[in-house]
Amino acid sequence: MTCEYFGICGSCTLHDKNYEEQLSYKVETIKEEFGLDSLDVITSKASHFRARAEFRIYHDDEGISYAMNTLERKGLVKIQNCSIVSENIAKLMPKLLEAILPNPMLKQRLFSVEFLSSQKEELLVTLIYHKKVDEIWEKEAQKLAQKLDIDLIGRSRGVKIVVTKEYIDETLMIADQPYHYRLYDTGFTQPNSGVNEKMIGWVKEKIGKSALDLLELYCGSGNFTIPLSFHFRFVLATEISKRSIQTARENCIVNHVTNIEFIRLSSEELVQALNKEREFRRLVDINLDKFSFDTIFVDPPRVGLDTDTLNFIKEFKHIIYISCNPQTLKRDLDILKTDFEVSNFAVFDQFSYTYHIECGVILNKK
Repeated sequence: MTCEYFGICGSCTLHDKNYEEQLSYKVETIKEEFGLDSLDVITSKASHFRARAEFRIYHDDEGISYAMNTLERKGLVKIQNCSIVSENIAKLMPKLLEAILPNPMLKQRLFSVEFLSSQKEELLVTLIYHKKVDEIWEKEAQKLAQKLDIDLIGRSRGVKIVVTKEYIDETLMIADQPYHYRLYDTGFTQPNSGVNEKMIGWVKEKIGKSALDLLELYCGSGNFTIPLSFHFRFVLATEISKRSIQTARENCIVNHVTNIEFIRLSSEELVQALNKEREFRRLVDINLDKFSFDTIFVDPPRVGLDTDTLNFIKEFKHIIYISCNPQTLKRDLDILKTDFEVSNFAVFDQFSYTYHIECGVILNKK
């Protein structure tokens, strides 16, 4: 990938390496850190791989442009294009500014733009303002959405106006099987759709089928939950975000999945519920006694797993651990390796041209 802003824009911190070099650097770093001779490597497209992106809007005498933090984090750099965003976002970027520029109602105090795209080539754009968006703004925004054939949302402090709709639909092909998802503007979505497909496929390939049940913590909107549900009798999945739980249930309906129960609990609360230490009104319609778990799936935030959750997952026969932070993964594996052995280890290059790398580990009880 080539980019005229390499070394200036702060988005791509591994700007001095081509795709193969930056991936090799990260893979070798993980091997050394974890003491591995080999691992599975899930690659990304070399360019135009990000399905979501956010840009500042820079106003000056020349008009408006996109902007990113500089590599040194000392101010902003104006950009006209971006080589890591999906093809449909990249094509839209100049058209969007061209349409906004002559319209004072849309341009005035526009602060930033968020893009969310799908492989079905649907696009959701959120315009964020340092002024109140209102009915007058909405009328102009409706014209903009129609002209560019996009879904559009406007936001300002305490105000959200959905001009068309607040989601797009995505279809992921995993092991030749389509899975359908609804992606909302405020919901978490995997940034790299192509790697996401292969990441889920890697887990499905490695775990096989079980006659028992799966427990998933931090399930989000069901990204892993739904494809993995076909490998287990029942699935119990938890998430603290109310919106994510609602979306996960919607995604179950469109995929005709009926063996998953979603509950809005933190991992700590779930442990209390399963140990019958505390009752929760949110569990009134769920019979926890029907589950017989042999596998747990965790995809925690960057801080990794807390001590109570680490102790809790030791009770399972199999652990699937997806991590966005190798440092906290290493810390947690050092604790788990006393009782478990690693059967599979993979790196997923979700964030190409940066130092970030996602890891997947499957552990089996000794």
